[in-house]
Amino acid sequence: MKPTLLLLAAGMGSRYGGLKQLDGLGPNGETIMDYSIYDAIKAGFGKIVFVIRKDFEQDFREKILSKYEGHVPAELCFQSLDALPEGFSCPEGRVKPWGTNHAVLMAKDVIHEPFCVINCDDFYNRDAFMVIGKFLSDLPEGSKNAYAMVGFRVGNTLSENGTVARGICSKDDKGNLTTVVERTEIMRVDGPICYKDEQGAWVPVEDNTPVSMNMWGFTPDYFEHSEAYFKEFLADPKNMANPKAEFFIPLMVNKLINEQTATVKVLDTTSKWFGVTYSADRQGVVDKIQSLIDEGVYPAKLF
Repeated sequence: MKPTLLLLAAGMGSRYGGLKQLDGLGPNGETIMDYSIYDAIKAGFGKIVFVIRKDFEQDFREKILSKYEGHVPAELCFQSLDALPEGFSCPEGRVKPWGTNHAVLMAKDVIHEPFCVINCDDFYNRDAFMVIGKFLSDLPEGSKNAYAMVGFRVGNTLSENGTVARGICSKDDKGNLTTVVERTEIMRVDGPICYKDEQGAWVPVEDNTPVSMNMWGFTPDYFEHSEAYFKEFLADPKNMANPKAEFFIPLMVNKLINEQTATVKVLDTTSKWFGVTYSADRQGVVDKIQSLIDEGVYPAKLF
């Protein structure tokens, strides 16, 4: 069974003007997620699923989904604040979505095969999709609790225009993930790559240190784990009282690892990430895409 690509796109708004997710960076107005989908098809993925907000479904179908017709089956599912388990209701005044793992949960009724989760506004590059696609395709039928994460080399994920936030990963001698620690300020400091620790000191890390770019590989049993833990998350009064509390993928993954319920293989990739973290990054991304087209990696028009 071919794996599915799940794109987290609920952060997109209905006003398309300045949204980086829908910014045309390719020569024919291609977005970053167009390149992700093209790469995923090349890597053997058989279906794409988007998590969006219901309020821009019609626009999304017309402007986004229509272009993939005839190329790959595509489905939509919807993230909303009131999409909560029975017995829970959204606290009054909350406007912030419930986070990336809540978005993943929205796809539980349409995904029944191994799947990869990505952000829609990160350019992951072909090798990353090949690596995660092979892992998911090679899983024995009915596999459970054997997941993966593409570990980008931190030196391949920096911005030339400021610090970046990355989940710095540790792994055991079998190559399985042990922890993901979010570091919000990472950059080169006088040569070596460093992150700023809690005391404000710069701590050097090796260029090949794996970091999470939110590219995960799961099997459908992950939805059951997530449903159970989301109820625990919502039952905690401090999460319900905090309008910014979010149910993130690393929160769920760390729990499963710590309980020894699941393993998460860290997959190495030579892919160089790029994205528009800062407005000054935009032209560099346009130039990098054009150079990949010039090298023959992508056609000038994708779909």
